[in-house]
Amino acid sequence: MPSRPPLDRAQFPVTDRWAYLNHAGITALPKPALEAQYRCARDLAVDGGLAYAGHAERAEEVRSAAAAVMGVPADDVAFVKNTTEGLGFVANGLTWQEGDRVVVPDLEFPSTIYPWLALRDRGVVVDLVSPVGAGRCLPVDAFAETIASGPPPKVVATSWVQFGRGWRTDLASLASVCHAAGALLCADVIQGLGVVPAELEAWGVDFAMADAHKWLLGPLGIGVLYVRRSCLEELRPLEPGWASVVHREQWDNLDLVWDDSARRFEGGSPNMVGIHGMGASLDLLLNAGMEAVWTHVSALTDRACEGLASAGATVTCDRSPKGRSGIVTFTVAEQDPVTVTAALESRGVVCSPRGGGVRLSPHGYNTYEEVDRLVSTVAELTGAA
Repeated sequence: MPSRPPLDRAQFPVTDRWAYLNHAGITALPKPALEAQYRCARDLAVDGGLAYAGHAERAEEVRSAAAAVMGVPADDVAFVKNTTEGLGFVANGLTWQEGDRVVVPDLEFPSTIYPWLALRDRGVVVDLVSPVGAGRCLPVDAFAETIASGPPPKVVATSWVQFGRGWRTDLASLASVCHAAGALLCADVIQGLGVVPAELEAWGVDFAMADAHKWLLGPLGIGVLYVRRSCLEELRPLEPGWASVVHREQWDNLDLVWDDSARRFEGGSPNMVGIHGMGASLDLLLNAGMEAVWTHVSALTDRACEGLASAGATVTCDRSPKGRSGIVTFTVAEQDPVTVTAALESRGVVCSPRGGGVRLSPHGYNTYEEVDRLVSTVAELTGAA
């Protein structure tokens, strides 16, 4: 049996009602995030703009916490409203010429592929990498083959962890392949960041983005964008404003001098309430330790896979050591995933119908007992109980 969960269950009100196994969808907010957002909003109600200086100071602490979880320098991190905005900043902030090429996986989450497909009307060629096997794996060799099939791409874009069946791409190896071909690597890391330890700078990732409402255990409407320092001047700020410049509070200075950090992508007033909420959740994760969280989630997903197989379900995701993630997707013979998901919910277990099956995604406060509740429900559906 695993040790006590690294994240304190008492901090997660959702546990009073649900076995919540849906962190690849929308997280259940922990108490500290809820309370931090309330305090920030209360400060604005009581003191208005007088609260701003303290809020701004806290925002810089949150930036540093986000950088620690990502494994990057704090000055290379900008706050964005969500992953989609971060992807748009990269796709539309780079300079494109007709015939430039992008490589991106097929069967991606729409927000990860649409920004690149939208460049086709500017003459950009978008080539797709086809996933391999039932687990929809995306090994680096598959990227390398597609990269080599045409002119050197300008960008290779991918999810770190695929949303449907949870395949985790080796970003360090992929970055080496990309850079050898003269390409930049852009990674949507929302389905890994907060559960799998990350070292994005050391791995060679050039751009990465995620928002808080999944594995980072934070609120909707706030996220982070990483821009490698060597790529900073290659990316045009798309929403320039008072906060984008080095003299951000010198209102009579109208010179356009970009801030010498990723803050140049923060055009206007930030979502302070969201930043404070995300910061509280980041503190929970960092205090628990990302390695401890990942070890616990790996044990939970192993337990789920073993139990589901015994219950007559079919696990459809790849569980190899380098390809596994916090996501497990399974099917129940002759039963629609939506129906199975509804049956689980009726018994207090929350998952999602995704990737052609039922997707479960536990976090660092979930328990074996909650996973076993899912398995026993599936066994009833298959008649294996």
